[in-house]
Amino acid sequence: MMAMPIIITITTSMTMLDDFLVRAGLAAVGLSLATGPLGAFVVWRRMAYFGDATAHAAVLGVALALATDLPIGLGTLVVALAMAVTVAGLSARGWAMDTTLGVLAHSALAFGLVAVSFFPTVRTDLSAYLFGDILAVSRADLVLVWLGALAVVALLVWRWQALLTATVSEDLAHAAGLRPDRERLVLVIALAVVVAVALKVVGALLIAAMLIIPAATARGIARTPEAMAIAAVAIGAASGLGGLGLSLWQDTPTGPSIIVVAAVLFALSTLRARA
Repeated sequence: MMAMPIIITITTSMTMLDDFLVRAGLAAVGLSLATGPLGAFVVWRRMAYFGDATAHAAVLGVALALATDLPIGLGTLVVALAMAVTVAGLSARGWAMDTTLGVLAHSALAFGLVAVSFFPTVRTDLSAYLFGDILAVSRADLVLVWLGALAVVALLVWRWQALLTATVSEDLAHAAGLRPDRERLVLVIALAVVVAVALKVVGALLIAAMLIIPAATARGIARTPEAMAIAAVAIGAASGLGGLGLSLWQDTPTGPSIIVVAAVLFALSTLRARA
């Protein structure tokens, strides 16, 4: 008779464990659907610092959401989009972007951290916003991640050829009747959406790494832009699932573990290319 409650308890615990692991794995795969193709454009256009500035602004978005009782995802999206549009506008006007992005990225992060400190209940959870907490992804978070990722994929597929043309040459884009500024805005919007949905998974400090490293790895093994985007999705998903496994195995922070796996895959790809 004593064995029955024990068996029920073990079964319930295993079900709960499987449930949150499945959600975490699905969140990692869903995020990679967006970061793969978008990361390819970030690499091609050398927008790494641009993505960093937008991601750092996410912490300020958290503070905005807490101050106005908005959902965290919505607050993050609003501020990330504002930052991305600001940076894109300054870039179009010929500003020295390395210095400008440095000022904006670190200022946004500092303002966000200071603003969040005014909410005592959030201080203990601040690391989750900075480095992510994929193991705490709820069903609602999972829906948000997948809807955001699918929206980004749909946007990039719709504008794929135009984006490629504008990336290769703005003069060629003008000759084809395209507007490079509009294509840049498409990337800005996609980047802001990715930042908003990735905050819970890898955190503000690691979003840019998730965009850049899988795409950089894919560049060494792909022969076409489309193949690179698909390979970046696969590498991002493998990094997410591998980082999740590493975190459970070694009890390491999950967000950084995902990036560690991505970095190892990049190193292996580089060594293979030089062999």
